Amino acid sequence: MKKSLLVAPLIALALVACGKKEEPKKEAAAPAPAAAPAAAPAAAAPAPMDAAKDAAGKAMDAAKDAAGKAVDAGKDAAKDAAGKAVDAAKDAAGKAVEAAKDAAKDAVKKP
Repeated sequence: MKKSLLVAPLIALALVACGKKEEPKKEAAAPAPAAAPAAAPAAAAPAPMDAAKDAAGKAMDAAKDAAGKAVDAGKDAAKDAAGKAVDAAKDAAGKAVEAAKDAAKDAVKKP
């Protein structure tokens, strides 16, 4: 990009110099070529802006994809945790039922 900013004023200066007839040197003629190169970088400015917009768009797309993957991973983790909690509750309930049965058998045998 730096090279293009350096080349553009040189091309503009060359074009200005080619179309100019040789005249006696005057003090006022010197600033005119300096004004033309200043316009060239201004014309070249939209290209970096487009590149920046494209880069920002790509960054946004990447962030959206990453967020979607994080949400999916969170959903999967929540499902796994819920499944483990259900299994643990079933095991605890099964043990409670067995303990209640054992207590009932002991209570029936003692009278």
